[in-house]
Amino acid sequence: MPALFTAEHVRAAVPPARAVEAVREAFVAYARGAWTMPPKVYVPAYPAGDFRAMPALGGGIALLKWVTSFPGNPERGLPTVSGLVLVSSADDGRLLALLDAGAVTAARTGAAAVLAAETLGRTDAETAAVVGAGVNGEAAALTFAARGRQPLVWDIDRGRATAVAERAGGRVAARDEALAADLLVTVTPGREVLLPAGSLRPGQHVSLMGADGPGKAEIAVEELARVRVFVDDWEQASHGGECAAAVRAGVLGRDDVVQLGAVLAGTATGRGAPDEITAFDSTGLALQDLAIALAALERRDELDLSEVSL
Repeated sequence: MPALFTAEHVRAAVPPARAVEAVREAFVAYARGAWTMPPKVYVPAYPAGDFRAMPALGGGIALLKWVTSFPGNPERGLPTVSGLVLVSSADDGRLLALLDAGAVTAARTGAAAVLAAETLGRTDAETAAVVGAGVNGEAAALTFAARGRQPLVWDIDRGRATAVAERAGGRVAARDEALAADLLVTVTPGREVLLPAGSLRPGQHVSLMGADGPGKAEIAVEELARVRVFVDDWEQASHGGECAAAVRAGVLGRDDVVQLGAVLAGTATGRGAPDEITAFDSTGLALQDLAIALAALERRDELDLSEVSL
């Protein structure tokens, strides 16, 4: 019978440092054509939120994540992200496991944000900051901490920022201080442009994690147009990420961006100079969820898991 990984099981099985390495392996496998990922399907329920169906295949398993994004939920005491990840054998189709989608999403979001920052940021980068202290922002802060960096944390809710900073061993920063960090991760609902034209300074890197759907933006089109842009996946980013508005405006095209996986696989160049400004547009990929699921399954026998009768 399939095993059930609760949120607690996912976090125990795949701590932040392991998540970074798992997501790195996933990006490389996808770049080399070893893993496949059909397009993400959005089922809009706007203005409240949306539902997403995300499939992927690789590493001997097939995965489908059915997940929600309802940004107003925290005000009701509900999680923004919820759902299930279904994992099946690629050999015979058997359902192997069900995982809490919110925990999987947080693990891979934090991992992708920090992996991009480490890959594309300056080698002498000193400060790291997370703007947005929700579930996924906390995951990014914990991941920075696991990689040996004390994160600065800012959130519109100072109490929430304080709690996350304490759990991550970081400190609360003023908004302007956080936005000026050498390695910046933004994880907001995407309703407000945090980075207007001319705001990023030479040598800075930003991982843009919040604008993962139509109508969302954390950076102005003019600012995205003047920096070196990297994406998790061009097809997704050009239709539903930060890049989408720049594409519609005619200031960004396929030849202007590089996929992070190609950099990690050694087939494309990352940062070109110390003073170059780099931006990573993340839309969230099923292959990242697949990486976390595989890492969790590696620990299956070590955890006290329930089984699901179907």
